[in-house]
Amino acid sequence: MQQYHDLMKHILANGVMKENRTGINTLSVFGYQMRFNLQEGFPLVTTKKVHLKSIIHELLWFIAGDTNIRYLVKNGVNIWNEWPFQNYLVQNGLADKLPKYSEAWKAELQNFKNQIIESEEFAKQWGELGPVYGHQWRSFEGVDQIKGLLEDLKNKPDSRRHIVSAWNPKDIPVMAKSGLPPCHTLFQFYVADNKLSCQLYQRSADVFLGVPFNIASYALFTIMIAQVSGLELGDFVHTFGDAHLYENHLDQSREQLSRELRPLPQMRINPDIKNLFDFKYEDFELINYDPHPAIRAQVAV
Repeated sequence: MQQYHDLMKHILANGVMKENRTGINTLSVFGYQMRFNLQEGFPLVTTKKVHLKSIIHELLWFIAGDTNIRYLVKNGVNIWNEWPFQNYLVQNGLADKLPKYSEAWKAELQNFKNQIIESEEFAKQWGELGPVYGHQWRSFEGVDQIKGLLEDLKNKPDSRRHIVSAWNPKDIPVMAKSGLPPCHTLFQFYVADNKLSCQLYQRSADVFLGVPFNIASYALFTIMIAQVSGLELGDFVHTFGDAHLYENHLDQSREQLSRELRPLPQMRINPDIKNLFDFKYEDFELINYDPHPAIRAQVAV
């Protein structure tokens, strides 16, 4: 994952300090690209442990077209909780009474998660994120982009239109309920020599916390699509708009850069699955992952 380290080094050396909606400044660059040959191993960061369980469940959640955090919370995945939780606090007049990340705030977050799991009605009211990724992938103005993509890869592999967009201008204001419009905005698949490659355009990228997830998620998605389409693996190309390190992630980034890279693991998926929508969490096995310990950092909401 030298490519990822090079991106962090580039931002630390060339980034401009900018303000943003979260109140935590970022060191930011505009325009950058990384490329990963998926035949060389699964591109999961090794200089800190990455929670693969969250990546797999989130991807299956996207593919299913789900937009409610209940499935994620029930499976121990908490990466989407803080946005609907913050909306819950604001709507119930609690935001000013519970300072963010205080013990009282953490206790209320745990209560919020418990209610999401226990009450379908509560989850329906407070766990729904609006028309985010899953909705746009599976029902963009009524169009199932994923089914269309699979059909075109099978029938017209040389097409230059293997594109799925999560950026729907009409729905951007509605997505404010989830806290932000889509960050990984658009992706395109490409077939050559019977190999499947994917390029992602990400308009905004939290490089320390988010990007390791994004790399692994789209690499895994490409592996899944390749298998059900009868194709071999090509490259994952990751293209950025605003790529940034939050000011409170700079020390953690430098700590990570001080660690030695380790060999990439391999991803094994159930070879019997021929339909993308049949994959379950148990169909994935990561082999030979030997990361350095995790490095804690707070997400900017």
